[in-house]
Amino acid sequence: MAADVRMFGSTVALGINCLVYAGPDAMGVACALASGALASGLGYAIWYTALPALRSSTAATLQLLVPLLVAVAGVAWLDEPATLRLALAALAIVGGVALVVRGRR
Repeated sequence: MAADVRMFGSTVALGINCLVYAGPDAMGVACALASGALASGLGYAIWYTALPALRSSTAATLQLLVPLLVAVAGVAWLDEPATLRLALAALAIVGGVALVVRGRR
């Protein structure tokens, strides 16, 4: 909890600093609001709606897939390069999740 408070405080301090020295522009504010409200807000709403139906071990395992899902989204929507490094990382993530799932049986 203390780390969360420090991170939040640092973010607020950095945000105030940026506003004072750079000033907000309409596109920047719109992008920040869209990012917070749509991406984060919608994602958390979906996750916390589904969470009560999942066992804690299943939810924890699904959380391990988040980096892979974000990387795939970056390749699909942002034209990020699909590199050998990304493929190896994806294999490691999927392999790790498979080991966790298989170990439960």
